[in-house]
Amino acid sequence: MKKLMLLSAVGISIFNFTAHAQKLDAAKVPASVKAAFATDFPGIAAKWEKEKTNYEAGFKHNGNIMSALYDANGNKTETEMDIRISQLPSQVKAYITQHYKGEKIKEAAIITKADGQITYEAEVKGMDLLFSKEGKFIKIVKD
Repeated sequence: MKKLMLLSAVGISIFNFTAHAQKLDAAKVPASVKAAFATDFPGIAAKWEKEKTNYEAGFKHNGNIMSALYDANGNKTETEMDIRISQLPSQVKAYITQHYKGEKIKEAAIITKADGQITYEAEVKGMDLLFSKEGKFIKIVKD
């Protein structure tokens, strides 16, 4: 019985992990999505993942590690670019120092939505903390 419960728990964990983002062969990415990516980032090769109903292209551009998220119709919804932790607004670093004493920021990124809205992301303790362009805390996103 314990083995069955353990296998069930592992199966559920694997399902939950793969439900968030699944590696995807480029042949399974809709033509409209690949065409939009090629227009936005000509000549760049991407690794694809599926996130819920969206398609995420991971790639390097001008020496930066980036991703672009597209809906099934090829509309870009956002781009994300890794940045150095030192590039985070001072308010973001102050918030993390105050609310996550002794914890280090593992990764940082700047996210640009299709409408131009900018947010910052800081990974702390396996969670992504989102902040406004001004450095105000918005929410926690658990991967």
